Amino acid sequence: MKMNLITGLLIILMVVILSLSVMPGSPFVDVNWALLSIIMVSLAILIFFIRFEQKSINSKEVALIATMASIAGVSRIPFAMFVNVQPTTFIVMITGYVMGSQAGFIVGAVAALVSNFFLGQGPWTPWQMFSWGMCGVLGGLISKMSKSFNLPVFALLCGFGGYLFGWLMNVWHWMGFVYPLSLKTFLATYMASFPFDTIHMIGNVIISIAFGKSFYRILTRFKRRIDVKYLDN
Repeated sequence: MKMNLITGLLIILMVVILSLSVMPGSPFVDVNWALLSIIMVSLAILIFFIRFEQKSINSKEVALIATMASIAGVSRIPFAMFVNVQPTTFIVMITGYVMGSQAGFIVGAVAALVSNFFLGQGPWTPWQMFSWGMCGVLGGLISKMSKSFNLPVFALLCGFGGYLFGWLMNVWHWMGFVYPLSLKTFLATYMASFPFDTIHMIGNVIISIAFGKSFYRILTRFKRRIDVKYLDN
């Protein structure tokens, strides 16, 4: 009950902040939109973590989620030299597919935070945490649409995850680095990023086809063992 109350208050706070920022005559009209976006995204991340904490999970499942988050984060580092090609999005989405949207979000958010200790922390970190987290949520939603693992469908939707990550990060780039904030500059930002998002998409599809089945089998096996042991206890 206490956690539900905290979550509700955070959601209300987000709505109030956003409403004040667009209300004519409000002192928040001239607010720094980049800073506001970081606050909003950070609150959204906090809500996901609170909801995850409310779940009844055992220590082995937490360990598996932490392991996948570490793999997703560390695997990003050696690919930093390649523009938008890395296995992080795939690992986050396959985790969400097998273990659910909430676990997928946690893996994506932690992966961004961990990898940025090596690649550089900054005001973009909360947005990367949120964007990869939403890719994990997408992975969980995909699993609810099919009874069995369909590699071609997953690969295509994992490719879409590359676009999703890029589209969300474009919002941060537009608010933080583009002036003036207008529809014209918004569209220009998305057009400029399209080639890079497409590279991300292609990389995700290739990685999914190459490793999708093996990762799915391994994660499914571990999840079944955890569920059985949890029921036995």
